Amino acid sequence: MTTLFGPADIAIGMNGSVSRVRLFDGPLDIRWHHCATTSDFIADLFSLPFHASRNDYREVRHNIGYLVNELIENAVKFREPGEIMVEASMDRENFKVKVSNIVADTTASTFKELLSEITIGDPGDLLISRIEANAADPDASGSGLGLLTLMSDYGVRLAWIFSPVDKGDRVHLETFATIPISQTH
Repeated sequence: MTTLFGPADIAIGMNGSVSRVRLFDGPLDIRWHHCATTSDFIADLFSLPFHASRNDYREVRHNIGYLVNELIENAVKFREPGEIMVEASMDRENFKVKVSNIVADTTASTFKELLSEITIGDPGDLLISRIEANAADPDASGSGLGLLTLMSDYGVRLAWIFSPVDKGDRVHLETFATIPISQTH
C-alpha cells in the first residue's frame, strides 16, 4: 500500500525542466563524500542565475546545498543496495528536489513513526524538544533533527511517498522538498 506523509501538493511532481543525478552502486559503492560532492554540484548549478548579486548567490547556494545534502545523506544512511536518484528543478519562487531510493521494510516502518511525530505541530517547537531529548540521551539517533531544522529554519516543505517493492520486504521511498527562492534578476 502506498502511503503519503506531508502535503500532497509537494508530492505531485516536478515541472517540465528537471535535472537528474543518479548515484549508482558499483565498485566504489555510494559513500558519505558523494553526498557533499553531489549537493555542491546541484547547488552550484541552480544558484548560477543569482551570480549578479554575491549575497543572493551565496544564500541560494547555501540553502540549496544544505537541503540537498541533508536529503542525500538520509538516503545514503538508510538505503538498501541500489541507486539513489536525485531530481531537481527551480521556478521563479521555489527550488524543488526529489530524492528516491530503496529502504528495508523495517526502516520504512521506523521512519513512518518518526514522520507521524514530526509532521504535526510547529517545526520550531518540535526542533527544540528534539534537541533537548538528544542532549539528555547522547546515544539517540534518527531523531529527525535535520528534517526539523530544514522545516523550522529554512522554510522547507517536505513530503514522503512510501511504495512497496518486490515481495514487500523493501520499500521505494521518495522524499520531496521545496524551498522558497526569489529571483530578482
